Amino acid sequence: MEIVHFVENLDRGGLERTVVDLIASQREAGHQCRVICLFKLGLLAKELLASGVRVDACGKRSGLDLRALRRARALIRQSPDAVVHTHNAMAHYYAVLASLGLPVRCMINTRHGMGDGPRPGRLAWLYRQSMRFTDYTVAVCDAARRRFAEDGVHPRHGLLSVPNGIRLERFSRADPSARRALVAELELPAGSRIVGTVGRLQPVKDHALLLRAFAKVRVQVPEAVLVIVGDGPLRGALEAQAVQAGLADAVRFLGDRHDVPRLLAGMELFALSSSSEGYSIALLEACASGLPIVATDVGGNREIVRHGINGRLVPSGDIAAIATALIALLRSADQASAMGQAGYAWAQAEASFRTMAERYHGLYQAPRVPLHAAMAVHGRV
Repeated sequence: MEIVHFVENLDRGGLERTVVDLIASQREAGHQCRVICLFKLGLLAKELLASGVRVDACGKRSGLDLRALRRARALIRQSPDAVVHTHNAMAHYYAVLASLGLPVRCMINTRHGMGDGPRPGRLAWLYRQSMRFTDYTVAVCDAARRRFAEDGVHPRHGLLSVPNGIRLERFSRADPSARRALVAELELPAGSRIVGTVGRLQPVKDHALLLRAFAKVRVQVPEAVLVIVGDGPLRGALEAQAVQAGLADAVRFLGDRHDVPRLLAGMELFALSSSSEGYSIALLEACASGLPIVATDVGGNREIVRHGINGRLVPSGDIAAIATALIALLRSADQASAMGQAGYAWAQAEASFRTMAERYHGLYQAPRVPLHAAMAVHGRV
Protein backbone atom coordinates (compact mmCIF):
# COMPACT_ATOMS: atom_id res chain seq x y z
CA MET A 1 0.00 0.00 0.00
CA GLU A 2 1.23 3.50 -0.76
CA ILE A 3 0.51 6.19 1.82
CA VAL A 4 0.90 9.89 1.06
CA HIS A 5 1.07 12.08 4.17
CA PHE A 6 0.07 15.69 3.54
CA VAL A 7 1.22 18.25 6.15
CA GLU A 8 1.76 21.99 6.40
CA ASN A 9 5.48 21.48 7.05
CA LEU A 10 7.88 19.27 8.98
CA ASP A 11 9.18 21.76 11.51
CA ARG A 12 9.94 20.26 14.90
CA GLY A 13 6.78 19.73 16.97
CA GLY A 14 4.43 17.10 18.34
CA LEU A 15 2.38 16.75 15.15
CA GLU A 16 5.45 16.48 12.97
CA ARG A 17 7.16 13.95 15.27
CA THR A 18 4.00 11.84 15.22
CA VAL A 19 4.00 11.83 11.42
CA VAL A 20 7.68 10.84 11.26
CA ASP A 21 7.18 7.98 13.74
CA LEU A 22 4.01 6.83 12.00
CA ILE A 23 5.87 6.66 8.69
CA ALA A 24 8.66 4.61 10.31
CA SER A 25 6.13 2.08 11.56
CA GLN A 26 4.31 1.95 8.23
CA ARG A 27 7.55 1.31 6.37
CA GLU A 28 8.46 -1.44 8.84
CA ALA A 29 5.12 -3.03 7.94
CA GLY A 30 6.09 -2.99 4.25
CA HIS A 31 4.20 0.07 3.04
CA GLN A 32 5.56 2.76 0.75
CA CYS A 33 5.34 6.27 2.22
CA ARG A 34 6.01 9.80 1.03
CA VAL A 35 5.26 13.29 2.36
CA ILE A 36 3.91 16.43 0.72
CA CYS A 37 4.47 19.68 2.62
CA LEU A 38 2.07 22.48 1.78
CA PHE A 39 4.55 25.20 2.78
CA LYS A 40 8.25 24.41 3.28
CA LEU A 41 10.04 21.19 4.20
CA GLY A 42 11.08 21.95 7.80
CA LEU A 43 13.73 20.54 10.13
CA LEU A 44 12.42 16.98 10.42
CA ALA A 45 12.40 16.51 6.64
CA LYS A 46 16.13 15.77 6.84
CA GLU A 47 15.41 12.78 9.06
CA LEU A 48 12.95 11.34 6.57
CA LEU A 49 15.10 12.09 3.53
CA ALA A 50 18.08 10.39 5.18
CA SER A 51 15.98 7.25 5.66
CA GLY A 52 14.94 7.21 2.00
CA VAL A 53 11.48 8.76 2.30
CA ARG A 54 10.57 11.18 -0.46
CA VAL A 55 9.53 14.63 0.79
CA ASP A 56 8.26 17.42 -1.48
CA ALA A 57 7.18 21.00 -0.75
CA CYS A 58 4.52 23.07 -2.51
CA GLY A 59 5.86 26.45 -1.36
CA LYS A 60 2.47 27.91 -0.44
CA ARG A 61 2.32 31.69 -0.12
CA SER A 62 -0.11 33.80 1.89
CA GLY A 63 -3.78 33.52 0.96
CA LEU A 64 -5.29 31.16 -1.59
CA ASP A 65 -2.27 30.02 -3.63
CA LEU A 66 -3.33 28.39 -6.90
CA ARG A 67 0.29 27.71 -7.84
CA ALA A 68 0.77 25.65 -4.66
CA LEU A 69 -2.55 23.92 -5.35
CA ARG A 70 -1.42 22.91 -8.85
CA ARG A 71 1.88 21.69 -7.41
CA ALA A 72 0.05 19.60 -4.81
CA ARG A 73 -2.20 18.10 -7.49
CA ALA A 74 0.76 17.14 -9.65
CA LEU A 75 2.43 15.45 -6.68
CA ILE A 76 -0.70 13.52 -5.64
CA ARG A 77 -1.23 12.44 -9.24
CA GLN A 78 2.13 10.63 -9.06
CA SER A 79 0.68 8.17 -6.52
CA PRO A 80 -2.50 6.74 -8.05
CA ASP A 81 -4.71 4.68 -5.75
CA ALA A 82 -2.75 5.77 -2.67
CA VAL A 83 -4.12 6.50 0.77
CA VAL A 84 -3.93 10.26 1.32
CA HIS A 85 -3.52 10.94 5.04
CA THR A 86 -3.67 14.65 5.88
CA HIS A 87 -2.76 16.35 9.13
CA ASN A 88 -4.77 19.31 10.48
CA ALA A 89 -7.32 21.50 8.75
CA MET A 90 -5.48 23.64 6.20
CA ALA A 91 -3.41 20.75 4.86
CA HIS A 92 -6.62 18.76 4.56
CA TYR A 93 -8.75 21.10 2.48
CA TYR A 94 -5.82 21.85 0.19
CA ALA A 95 -5.26 18.11 -0.28
CA VAL A 96 -8.96 17.55 -0.96
CA LEU A 97 -9.06 20.33 -3.57
CA ALA A 98 -5.84 19.06 -5.15
CA SER A 99 -7.07 15.46 -5.38
CA LEU A 100 -10.58 16.03 -6.78
CA GLY A 101 -11.08 13.66 -9.69
CA LEU A 102 -7.86 11.76 -9.02
CA PRO A 103 -7.87 8.02 -8.19
CA VAL A 104 -7.35 8.15 -4.41
CA ARG A 105 -7.89 4.95 -2.40
CA CYS A 106 -9.16 6.82 0.65
CA MET A 107 -8.86 10.24 2.27
CA ILE A 108 -8.19 10.40 6.02
CA ASN A 109 -7.67 13.56 8.07
CA THR A 110 -6.12 13.72 11.53
CA ARG A 111 -6.69 16.79 13.70
CA HIS A 112 -3.79 16.98 16.14
CA GLY A 113 -5.24 19.58 18.50
CA MET A 114 -8.53 20.72 19.93
CA GLY A 115 -9.48 22.98 17.03
CA ASP A 116 -9.32 26.08 19.21
CA GLY A 117 -9.71 29.52 17.75
CA PRO A 118 -12.46 31.28 15.83
CA ARG A 119 -14.80 28.78 14.23
CA PRO A 120 -16.83 30.96 11.84
CA GLY A 121 -15.30 32.20 8.61
CA ARG A 122 -14.16 31.04 5.20
CA LEU A 123 -11.46 28.64 6.40
CA ALA A 124 -13.77 26.83 8.80
CA TRP A 125 -16.38 26.64 6.03
CA LEU A 126 -13.81 25.18 3.62
CA TYR A 127 -12.87 22.54 6.16
CA ARG A 128 -16.47 21.52 6.79
CA GLN A 129 -17.13 21.33 3.04
CA SER A 130 -14.08 19.11 2.59
CA MET A 131 -15.77 16.50 4.78
CA ARG A 132 -17.95 15.58 1.77
CA PHE A 133 -14.83 14.03 0.23
CA THR A 134 -13.30 12.66 3.45
CA ASP A 135 -13.65 9.02 4.50
CA TYR A 136 -12.61 9.40 8.13
CA THR A 137 -11.65 12.26 10.39
CA VAL A 138 -9.52 11.28 13.36
CA ALA A 139 -9.11 13.23 16.58
CA VAL A 140 -6.20 12.41 18.86
CA CYS A 141 -8.31 12.29 22.01
CA ASP A 142 -11.93 11.77 22.95
CA ALA A 143 -12.29 15.36 24.15
CA ALA A 144 -11.31 16.64 20.71
CA ARG A 145 -13.59 14.16 18.94
CA ARG A 146 -16.57 15.41 20.92
CA ARG A 147 -15.69 19.01 20.17
CA PHE A 148 -15.38 18.40 16.43
CA ALA A 149 -18.73 16.61 16.40
CA GLU A 150 -20.32 19.64 18.07
CA ASP A 151 -18.70 21.88 15.46
CA GLY A 152 -20.34 20.01 12.59
CA VAL A 153 -17.37 17.94 11.40
CA HIS A 154 -19.10 15.01 9.70
CA PRO A 155 -16.95 12.96 7.30
CA ARG A 156 -18.54 10.36 5.06
CA HIS A 157 -17.77 7.29 7.14
CA GLY A 158 -16.85 8.25 10.67
CA LEU A 159 -15.43 10.67 13.22
CA LEU A 160 -13.11 8.68 15.48
CA SER A 161 -10.29 9.09 17.96
CA VAL A 162 -6.88 7.45 17.67
CA PRO A 163 -4.55 8.45 20.52
CA ASN A 164 -1.01 9.43 19.59
CA GLY A 165 1.86 7.09 20.24
CA ILE A 166 5.62 7.46 20.58
CA ARG A 167 8.70 5.28 20.07
CA LEU A 168 9.05 4.06 23.63
CA GLU A 169 12.46 2.49 23.04
CA ARG A 170 13.98 5.97 22.70
CA PHE A 171 13.29 6.78 26.34
CA SER A 172 14.91 5.61 29.55
CA ARG A 173 13.60 6.16 33.06
CA ALA A 174 14.88 9.16 34.95
CA ASP A 175 17.30 8.25 37.74
CA PRO A 176 19.66 9.99 40.18
CA SER A 177 22.77 9.45 38.07
CA ALA A 178 21.17 11.02 34.98
CA ARG A 179 19.98 13.92 37.12
CA ARG A 180 23.44 14.54 38.51
CA ALA A 181 24.89 14.39 35.01
CA LEU A 182 22.44 16.94 33.65
CA VAL A 183 23.01 19.27 36.60
CA ALA A 184 26.75 19.14 35.90
CA GLU A 185 26.27 19.59 32.15
CA LEU A 186 24.14 22.71 32.66
CA GLU A 187 26.68 23.99 35.21
CA LEU A 188 24.06 24.21 37.92
CA PRO A 189 24.85 24.12 41.64
CA ALA A 190 25.19 20.61 43.04
CA GLY A 191 21.89 19.45 44.46
CA SER A 192 19.78 21.42 41.97
CA ARG A 193 16.39 19.85 41.29
CA ILE A 194 15.26 20.20 37.70
CA VAL A 195 11.66 20.94 36.79
CA GLY A 196 11.45 20.59 33.01
CA THR A 197 9.11 21.38 30.17
CA VAL A 198 9.29 20.69 26.44
CA GLY A 199 7.41 22.56 23.74
CA ARG A 200 7.38 25.32 21.18
CA LEU A 201 7.72 28.80 22.69
CA GLN A 202 4.38 30.08 21.45
CA PRO A 203 1.35 31.61 23.19
CA VAL A 204 -0.74 28.45 23.54
CA LYS A 205 1.96 26.79 25.65
CA ASP A 206 1.79 29.69 28.15
CA HIS A 207 5.39 29.53 29.31
CA ALA A 208 4.92 33.03 30.71
CA LEU A 209 2.45 31.64 33.25
CA LEU A 210 4.86 28.81 34.11
CA LEU A 211 7.62 31.34 34.78
CA ARG A 212 5.33 33.29 37.13
CA ALA A 213 4.42 30.08 38.95
CA PHE A 214 8.05 29.04 39.16
CA ALA A 215 8.94 32.31 40.87
CA LYS A 216 6.66 31.16 43.71
CA VAL A 217 8.24 27.70 43.69
CA ARG A 218 11.72 29.16 44.17
CA VAL A 219 10.64 30.91 47.34
CA GLN A 220 9.68 27.56 48.89
CA VAL A 221 12.21 25.29 47.15
CA PRO A 222 15.29 27.42 46.43
CA GLU A 223 17.22 24.53 44.90
CA ALA A 224 14.61 24.14 42.13
CA VAL A 225 15.66 25.01 38.58
CA LEU A 226 13.39 25.34 35.55
CA VAL A 227 14.69 23.92 32.26
CA ILE A 228 12.76 24.95 29.14
CA VAL A 229 13.40 22.85 26.02
CA GLY A 230 12.16 24.25 22.73
CA ASP A 231 12.32 27.36 20.61
CA GLY A 232 9.89 29.74 19.02
CA PRO A 233 8.79 33.34 18.52
CA LEU A 234 8.41 34.10 22.24
CA ARG A 235 11.91 33.11 23.31
CA GLY A 236 13.25 36.65 23.60
CA ALA A 237 10.25 37.85 25.60
CA LEU A 238 10.41 34.85 27.93
CA GLU A 239 14.13 35.27 28.55
CA ALA A 240 13.49 38.93 29.39
CA GLN A 241 10.67 37.92 31.73
CA ALA A 242 12.97 35.51 33.57
CA VAL A 243 15.57 38.24 34.05
CA GLN A 244 13.00 40.77 35.26
CA ALA A 245 11.64 38.24 37.76
CA GLY A 246 15.11 37.66 39.19
CA LEU A 247 15.19 34.11 37.81
CA ALA A 248 18.14 34.42 35.43
CA ASP A 249 20.22 31.94 37.45
CA ALA A 250 17.32 29.55 37.98
CA VAL A 251 15.94 29.17 34.45
CA ARG A 252 17.73 27.58 31.49
CA PHE A 253 16.49 28.00 27.91
CA LEU A 254 17.99 25.12 25.95
CA GLY A 255 16.40 25.87 22.58
CA ASP A 256 15.53 23.26 19.99
CA ARG A 257 17.23 19.97 20.89
CA HIS A 258 17.75 16.59 19.24
CA ASP A 259 18.35 14.81 22.56
CA VAL A 260 15.05 15.30 24.37
CA PRO A 261 14.94 11.72 25.75
CA ARG A 262 18.34 12.21 27.40
CA LEU A 263 17.28 15.55 28.87
CA LEU A 264 14.04 14.10 30.25
CA ALA A 265 16.01 11.37 32.01
CA GLY A 266 17.85 14.08 33.95
CA MET A 267 14.73 15.87 35.16
CA GLU A 268 12.91 15.36 38.43
CA LEU A 269 9.49 16.71 37.53
CA PHE A 270 7.68 17.65 34.31
CA ALA A 271 5.39 20.67 33.93
CA LEU A 272 2.99 21.62 31.13
CA SER A 273 1.20 24.96 31.40
CA SER A 274 -0.66 25.04 28.06
CA SER A 275 -3.93 26.86 27.65
CA SER A 276 -4.95 24.26 25.04
CA GLU A 277 -3.71 20.78 24.09
CA GLY A 278 -4.89 17.87 22.04
CA TYR A 279 -3.12 14.66 23.02
CA SER A 280 0.27 15.94 24.08
CA ILE A 281 3.37 14.17 22.77
CA ALA A 282 5.37 15.97 25.46
CA LEU A 283 3.25 14.36 28.17
CA LEU A 284 3.63 10.93 26.59
CA GLU A 285 7.39 11.38 26.56
CA ALA A 286 7.37 12.48 30.19
CA CYS A 287 5.42 9.34 31.14
CA ALA A 288 7.84 7.16 29.15
CA SER A 289 10.67 8.75 31.15
CA GLY A 290 9.00 7.94 34.46
CA LEU A 291 8.47 11.58 35.45
CA PRO A 292 5.69 12.81 37.73
CA ILE A 293 3.69 15.49 35.95
CA VAL A 294 1.95 18.76 36.76
CA ALA A 295 -0.26 19.77 33.82
CA THR A 296 -3.17 22.06 33.10
CA ASP A 297 -6.54 20.37 32.82
CA VAL A 298 -7.18 21.20 29.16
CA GLY A 299 -8.03 19.16 26.07
CA GLY A 300 -6.84 15.59 26.23
CA ASN A 301 -4.40 16.09 29.12
CA ARG A 302 -6.65 14.23 31.56
CA GLU A 303 -6.59 11.23 29.22
CA ILE A 304 -2.84 11.01 29.92
CA VAL A 305 -2.42 12.52 33.37
CA ARG A 306 -4.66 10.78 35.88
CA HIS A 307 -4.93 13.15 38.80
CA GLY A 308 -3.34 11.75 41.93
CA ILE A 309 -2.00 8.68 40.12
CA ASN A 310 0.74 9.77 37.72
CA GLY A 311 0.57 13.49 38.30
CA ARG A 312 -1.59 16.44 39.20
CA LEU A 313 -4.00 18.39 37.03
CA VAL A 314 -4.53 22.08 37.70
CA PRO A 315 -6.88 24.69 36.20
CA SER A 316 -5.56 26.51 33.15
CA GLY A 317 -4.25 29.98 33.94
CA ASP A 318 -4.07 29.36 37.70
CA ILE A 319 -0.57 30.44 38.74
CA ALA A 320 -1.06 29.57 42.41
CA ALA A 321 -2.40 26.08 41.62
CA ILE A 322 0.56 25.24 39.39
CA ALA A 323 3.04 26.50 41.97
CA THR A 324 1.33 24.61 44.80
CA ALA A 325 1.32 21.35 42.84
CA LEU A 326 4.98 21.68 41.88
CA ILE A 327 6.01 22.47 45.46
CA ALA A 328 4.03 19.53 46.84
CA LEU A 329 5.75 17.04 44.53
CA LEU A 330 9.19 18.51 45.10
CA ARG A 331 8.62 18.12 48.85
CA SER A 332 7.27 14.57 48.67
CA ALA A 333 9.87 12.28 47.09
CA ASP A 334 7.85 9.13 47.78
CA GLN A 335 4.70 10.46 46.13
CA ALA A 336 6.64 11.82 43.15
CA SER A 337 8.39 8.47 42.69
CA ALA A 338 5.11 6.53 42.83
CA MET A 339 3.55 8.85 40.27
CA GLY A 340 6.54 8.50 37.96
CA GLN A 341 6.33 4.71 38.18
CA ALA A 342 2.59 4.79 37.44
CA GLY A 343 3.14 7.00 34.41
CA TYR A 344 5.89 4.74 33.10
CA ALA A 345 3.71 1.62 33.43
CA TRP A 346 0.82 3.35 31.67
CA ALA A 347 3.05 4.48 28.79
CA GLN A 348 4.36 0.95 28.23
CA ALA A 349 0.79 -0.34 27.95
CA GLU A 350 -0.92 2.49 26.06
CA ALA A 351 1.49 4.90 24.38
CA SER A 352 3.29 2.83 21.74
CA PHE A 353 3.41 4.29 18.24
CA ARG A 354 3.00 0.73 16.90
CA THR A 355 -0.44 0.57 18.50
CA MET A 356 -1.28 3.91 16.88
CA ALA A 357 -0.03 2.70 13.48
CA GLU A 358 -2.08 -0.51 13.68
CA ARG A 359 -5.21 1.51 14.39
CA TYR A 360 -4.58 3.74 11.39
CA HIS A 361 -3.89 0.74 9.18
CA GLY A 362 -7.27 -0.63 10.17
CA LEU A 363 -8.88 2.59 8.95
CA TYR A 364 -6.98 2.53 5.67
CA GLN A 365 -8.42 -0.90 4.97
CA ALA A 366 -11.85 -0.44 6.57
CA PRO A 367 -14.80 -1.19 4.31
CA ARG A 368 -16.62 1.97 3.34
CA VAL A 369 -20.13 2.24 4.79
CA PRO A 370 -23.07 3.94 3.07
CA LEU A 371 -23.38 7.67 3.71
CA HIS A 372 -26.70 7.30 5.53
CA ALA A 373 -25.00 5.01 8.06
CA ALA A 374 -21.80 7.02 8.38
CA MET A 375 -23.09 9.43 11.00
CA ALA A 376 -23.50 6.54 13.44
CA VAL A 377 -19.84 5.58 13.23
CA HIS A 378 -18.28 7.38 16.17
CA GLY A 379 -15.94 6.35 18.93
CA ARG A 380 -12.42 5.30 19.69
CA VAL A 381 -10.39 2.78 17.72
